[in-house]
Amino acid sequence: MALPDASPVPVPDASLVPDAVKDAARRAPGHWIGIVDPEWNVERTPPEWAVLGEWQSDESGGVGEYRANPAYRPSARVLGWPEPTDPVDAAAQRAATGYGTVEEALAELAEADVTVVRAPDGGPLMAAGRDGAPVVLLFTSPTHEFMSAALHHDTLPARELARSVTAAGALLSVNPGAAAPLLVPADSLLGPPDPAPVAGAGGPHPTEPWPHTTGRTP
Repeated sequence: MALPDASPVPVPDASLVPDAVKDAARRAPGHWIGIVDPEWNVERTPPEWAVLGEWQSDESGGVGEYRANPAYRPSARVLGWPEPTDPVDAAAQRAATGYGTVEEALAELAEADVTVVRAPDGGPLMAAGRDGAPVVLLFTSPTHEFMSAALHHDTLPARELARSVTAAGALLSVNPGAAAPLLVPADSLLGPPDPAPVAGAGGPHPTEPWPHTTGRTP
């Protein structure tokens, strides 16, 4: 599966302490107060890679030193990527940035309806990949479609499409113009759907990085 690189983003300005960090410092003097990426919305201790950095609270509850986290992985939202157009696009963005998995993206794709361009013989139009393998371009939202309106488009279940092109050894190029395109073997959609929930489902969904007390000051 091909995914784009998640490039680093600037760390927060240490001189601009968020009010939430100030409040957390007052409640937890003598700790490091971490700022958690807004995509991490699970109600449990965040992993190191989801923490942008930390401010140190002194023994009186004031905010002092800031240290960036070199292991931080910025989410799609922090990177400024477009809002996802649909569940497949959202899962692909999470997989590309490390906040989800490829398996979750495939599970969403397997249950989706997709749009393809039809070839003259009625089958899905195929292109040649760089290695010569046949590739079917498909789209999960009109937002991602860039083919001419003069071409014959058709919508069908993704699994039905996968079954029709698996014998040819085709790859599926999903939303090739999106921030997080997918390139997957067609037969990867034909197994049983992954029952695992999408990462982060059911938790709070903050719009900004939120504070997390990571431990007492060494």
